[in-house]
Amino acid sequence: MATTSQPPLRFTTHHNLVYRLVLSTLTGRTVHISQIRSSSPTNPGLAPHEISFLRLLEAVTNGSEMEISYTGTILVYKPGLITGSATGVGASGGVIHHELPSNCSRGLSYFLIPLCLLAPFSKSPLKVLFTGPGVITSATPTGDMSVDSVRTAILPLYNQFGMFNNVELRILKRSNPGPNGRGGGGEVQFTFGHQIRLPKTLHLMNAGRIKRVRGVAYSVGVSGSNNARMIESARGILNPLSPDTYIFSDVASAPLVPAPDKSNPNAKKKIGLGFGLSLVAESSTGCLYSADVASPPSGGEAPEDIGRKCAFQLLETISKGGCVPPAAVTTMLTLMTMGSEDVGRLQVGREVIADPNTIQLARDLAKFGAPGWGIRDATGENENGDVIVSVVGRGIGNIGRKVA
Repeated sequence: MATTSQPPLRFTTHHNLVYRLVLSTLTGRTVHISQIRSSSPTNPGLAPHEISFLRLLEAVTNGSEMEISYTGTILVYKPGLITGSATGVGASGGVIHHELPSNCSRGLSYFLIPLCLLAPFSKSPLKVLFTGPGVITSATPTGDMSVDSVRTAILPLYNQFGMFNNVELRILKRSNPGPNGRGGGGEVQFTFGHQIRLPKTLHLMNAGRIKRVRGVAYSVGVSGSNNARMIESARGILNPLSPDTYIFSDVASAPLVPAPDKSNPNAKKKIGLGFGLSLVAESSTGCLYSADVASPPSGGEAPEDIGRKCAFQLLETISKGGCVPPAAVTTMLTLMTMGSEDVGRLQVGREVIADPNTIQLARDLAKFGAPGWGIRDATGENENGDVIVSVVGRGIGNIGRKVA
């Protein structure tokens, strides 16, 4: 590749590591990331979930090279071509089987949201089956959203960019975080079969009004009455504001993971017990706002508290304004940057654009050669102090797919 002759882009610390690797893969630029938890006396270097994401990148690309220092505090990543699941490492029958280790403390959305950014630009359809003792499908204490919210609040956003065929996310086994917030034992199948040449230019500047609220209450290995209690408390807050509120109930058995000992090498144990609630509000213009709360791994929180907390979190997300919530702003702005060489516009709340992660994304995009954002105050009757972010597309698109 011609891009290999360019000097690597240099970054420091583990913050925003995943999205820097995604941007590196999309643009073909080599990155050098140093000082990864170098000051940590107990766990320096890359964490287990970050190493697992690197293995996932290796599986969905062809020709990627990774160099990790002995202490794990320095990473050099040379991206390859995004090939999908046809020839990926660990692919069987066109499906990549990716196993997460038991010491993984991040929810599956940590892997899914970046993978969704890569999938439209792959050479062939992307099919990944996430298994292993480290798969957590619920929301986590580290701030990851649940797989339900990825399915109902993140994937529909790709319709705005012209990607809507053969996109599916199925939860085969549910799981909450295990002891100390690590491991889960869930199983999730992800399929993204709509590859395009370039994402469409987006103009989304009318948030509209909330017309319906949907949600999923889930219980894993505990009584299904917890779902009814969460739904009742959440509806008590949301019904006066939105009568069209419907929350599904899903009761699942706890997953089993291997736990061998001397007396029984084939022993298994239950893991991932708990319950949680995922809520998504949809506006009249198709904007989506999500909220996620799950029971803590240590327990001790009533289902009524979880339901109320999730409902208030949803209202807080809506109150921040704009057409996109904080959880989806990275996806939207990255796809706008990768699109055709035209100016796309997106209305965003002031709190969302001022979030440190959003600011860091703008800096990283500028370092990868993307033009800066234009920001101006929104005008009109529904602006509520929002801003309009203008993004010029780079026209990078899908180099493996020549026909749209």
